[in-house]
Amino acid sequence: MRILFIHADYIEFESKSKAMKDAEEIEKKRERYEECLVAFISMEEGDAGIVERAKNEIVDVAKKLNVERIVLYPYAHLSSKLAGPAEAIKVLKELENMLKDQYEVHRAPFGWYKSFVISCKGHPLSELSKEIRGEAKEEESEALKAEKRTTYWYIMDKNGDLHDVDNFDYSKYPNLKKFVDYEISGTRAVKEIPPHVKLMQALELADYEPGSDSGNMRYYPKGKLIKGLIEEYVEGKVLDYGAMQVETPIMYDFNHPSLKSYLNRFPARQYIVLSGKDKYFLRFAACFGQFLMMHDATISYRNLPLKLYEMAKYAFRREQKGELSGLRRLRAFTMPDMHTLSADMPQAMEEFKKQYEMAIEVLRDFGLELGDYEVAIRFTREFYDKNKEFIKELVRLVNRPVLVQMWDERFFYFVLKFEFNFVDSLNKAAALSTVQIDVENAKRYGITYYDENGEERHPYILHCSPSGAVERVLYAMLEKADMDAKKGKKPMLPVWLSPTQVRIIPVKDDFLGCSIQEMDFFTQQGFRVDVDDRDLSVSRKIRDAEKEWIPYIVVIGEREKERNTLTVRIRGEGVEEMSRDELLNILKEKTDGYPKRRLPLPPLLSQRPKFR
Repeated sequence: MRILFIHADYIEFESKSKAMKDAEEIEKKRERYEECLVAFISMEEGDAGIVERAKNEIVDVAKKLNVERIVLYPYAHLSSKLAGPAEAIKVLKELENMLKDQYEVHRAPFGWYKSFVISCKGHPLSELSKEIRGEAKEEESEALKAEKRTTYWYIMDKNGDLHDVDNFDYSKYPNLKKFVDYEISGTRAVKEIPPHVKLMQALELADYEPGSDSGNMRYYPKGKLIKGLIEEYVEGKVLDYGAMQVETPIMYDFNHPSLKSYLNRFPARQYIVLSGKDKYFLRFAACFGQFLMMHDATISYRNLPLKLYEMAKYAFRREQKGELSGLRRLRAFTMPDMHTLSADMPQAMEEFKKQYEMAIEVLRDFGLELGDYEVAIRFTREFYDKNKEFIKELVRLVNRPVLVQMWDERFFYFVLKFEFNFVDSLNKAAALSTVQIDVENAKRYGITYYDENGEERHPYILHCSPSGAVERVLYAMLEKADMDAKKGKKPMLPVWLSPTQVRIIPVKDDFLGCSIQEMDFFTQQGFRVDVDDRDLSVSRKIRDAEKEWIPYIVVIGEREKERNTLTVRIRGEGVEEMSRDELLNILKEKTDGYPKRRLPLPPLLSQRPKFR
């Protein structure tokens, strides 16, 4: 609802002719009111739920102006998103009735062309405008509705046998029990601050952005470095796997026939944007652009399996506000997104297994082992009946019981899907890696390939994110580190992801020069090294380095200079004296095969700003 307030000496208006067939019946065409607050009002879609708030706004202005007479004037020209006539007149009448208890209220007739003359008093508060918004009721796609339909939950044990979730023995798998409870309850809202939020802030990695929409984050230099390394690593994996990298738009026509149909089949809420009168949506995955690209391509059976990949910066989902939680669930996120065209179901299943194994390897390189997350496999009963051994093989590969979700009929575009889900200390789960076999969208988008006989056929499509959203990977690593700390283990990130890999601490200023020389040596070898040159005690510098989870802290003093050695504090292991080459070999072993990037901050700590 939009309101323009005018504190008037008088308003005089005349109803000339009906603007619509549903115009109100009137007794007199000409009216005049003096010493009044005139509220020109545009009623918008959804205003029925905010009448009380609108009344309070009008009362607030009326009290400030010390008026006793209010004129409500329906005025369509303040908005382009007008409510329908029936809803608009209902809102106006409710507003009129609410105000009558306190004020003399008059209302200009709805649905008429009117001429008016108004005299504005001209003081600082005589012209005001207000926009009153309610919480928009978000439309649910068919896929979101389908999530609420009948589903069957089982635990499949390591032998491939199915157990009812209520009868399975979880004594050896307490985390699986937490995941099952979370999935079946459907409760996604978060009531406590997750541990990773405090960690991401304390480590100066990321934080909430108060100047943006909820669920959009800011990343400080160290957080940006980690994100970039994760993206580069995943990108390398999928390119090694044979994917071709592409780039597609983030905004699409809401009324494009293929896209509109797919929107209704994907369980996500969209951001809607207007360009003039045209309606667009922000992508929540890279599917749209890649599918349209595949539609335009000429593809032979010899090209299959064909893989397109994009690091979707950014994907957008209008998650519900109570579900937003640090890096776990966001409205803007980075999604490694690969789509694979397969000629038939056997080829699709073969690629599915390869991508399943790739996802295990990817998470392992982020420090997330098989026991750190839970596996969910979801499928239709028909697919299971035809491919039981394949499902059992997936379970054998992880060598642990998994949660199974089964449907009698296919509600979604896929017949098979897996997810690796991290369960945090608040017993909330977040999906990381996932792969789906899509049996709908090739036909929907007109994606075809030519078979051995030259005939056009629709392929199957695999949707794959080997890691899940980049932000969720960081969330899972921080949450795991917090769990380690509660068990008495030093929390840390993998060495290749640590913003500073080696911190050098000179015992006093006399050793600053040789400390910088050591820093330069390791930096030239491709490692991230800094020097704490601040005017603080050595013990304080060590404590600060420990708080930053720096894996290797090197102290340099008289003894080290004389012996040409380094005293190295290895995180979680203790203190060792070693040569420069020995430390270099350790660093190479810990980082070999992983992406490398430069230190994201000035190398001397005295030159660094404080972000938190």
